[in-house]
Amino acid sequence: MAMNREQRRYLQKQGQMDSEGNPIATKRDNRPVPTERVTPREYVGEVRSELNRVIWPTRSEVINYTIVVVITFTFVTLLVAGLDYLFAEGFISLLRAGTEGN
Repeated sequence: MAMNREQRRYLQKQGQMDSEGNPIATKRDNRPVPTERVTPREYVGEVRSELNRVIWPTRSEVINYTIVVVITFTFVTLLVAGLDYLFAEGFISLLRAGTEGN
């Protein structure tokens, strides 16, 4: 991989490359990181503090969002039902036309 001077200097600063441009091999530590356990009481306390930071919608916002969802749901349902009816009738008429020709 071609590398410009800026990239080479950056990697040398980080200690990932020597002065000649060769990568420095580092040993990886694959030990699992110990996780800090919390008690159920601390967990509930943290959940409550996070829920206090939530910006809850007002009653009028909830009503408006509910109305939008119901109208959208009704529209999409009627659209799918209408298309289903049209395709079913078209398919049945094709089958009838195919049987009349024989």
